[in-house]
Amino acid sequence: MAKKLWNVLVTGGAGYVGSELIPALIAEGHKVTVLDLYLYGEVFEDLKGNANLREVKGDLRDIKVVKDALSGCDCVIHLACISNDPSYDLDPALGKSINHDAFLPLVRASKAAGVKRFIYASSSSVYGVKDDPEVHEDLSLEPLTDYSKFKALCEQELLAERAPGFTVCTIRPSTVCGYGRRQRLDVVVNIFTNQAVNNGKIRVTGGPQKRPNIHIQDMVRVYQHLLSQEDSAIDGKIWNAGDTNYPISQLAEIVRKVVGEHVEIETVPTNDPRSYQVSGRKIREEIGFELKYTIEDAVRGLADAMKSGKLKDPLNNPDYFNIKLMQQVKLT
Repeated sequence: MAKKLWNVLVTGGAGYVGSELIPALIAEGHKVTVLDLYLYGEVFEDLKGNANLREVKGDLRDIKVVKDALSGCDCVIHLACISNDPSYDLDPALGKSINHDAFLPLVRASKAAGVKRFIYASSSSVYGVKDDPEVHEDLSLEPLTDYSKFKALCEQELLAERAPGFTVCTIRPSTVCGYGRRQRLDVVVNIFTNQAVNNGKIRVTGGPQKRPNIHIQDMVRVYQHLLSQEDSAIDGKIWNAGDTNYPISQLAEIVRKVVGEHVEIETVPTNDPRSYQVSGRKIREEIGFELKYTIEDAVRGLADAMKSGKLKDPLNNPDYFNIKLMQQVKLT
């Protein structure tokens, strides 16, 4: 059977994960529309003029822009959001307007436009803090922050819109790490790698708290894998993405092992005991998705990008830090 090629709208497609996902989808033969504000600049310069790429610079909250972006699309991968708790807390009203208020209008506009498949990027933070050694998809959701509460609420709203001919699927990603065209250096593995390469010293706050991480290329592979599945295999499903849970003290040790033994590790106390761990067993057993990359791979790729000059002034450049850039552009 020939592989189905989609006409995909990726919201937030010029963000961290999207910047690697879009080239991968185009390389597979899919047609891609990106809807994004492009706050972090042009990330697809080398794809300009490609007949399979359409770029729409606009705001997810503007339904006219959304309807224009949806034109001709039969699939949506919804990545756009104010990403993570600190970025959300900077302006909760802004976070709610993008992460929640714009969600149902997007889903309903997608249905009206004839979209057949809607894939939503939620977050593994929806579980809250769990004592279970294996945090799986059947456990109760206990989101601790507005960011994660609205992620959980959107999951419910999407399931309620499920209908014959409108297949829905939710992914709960771990924290993404590694090198991307639109780089983030404000997530734990990337923070440690930046500190190790450019300061020779990693600062760990706390230590025993576990954090689930997933290599950016594995995150891309999750979405590619979902596009290749039959509707019946993914419809109404919710899956974790990621299966690599380390205490942050161990993440620091992994970074030091890759970057060099000269790197110092300084540990300071924290009043934030949040510890997260997730299981990727269900997506592996149900649709055969296997992780391919390690934390070491992510550190190596990012360290190489820094050493080769691909990233400009990585310790200070606001382009790599969501909060710094949001403060700079005064997004409203």
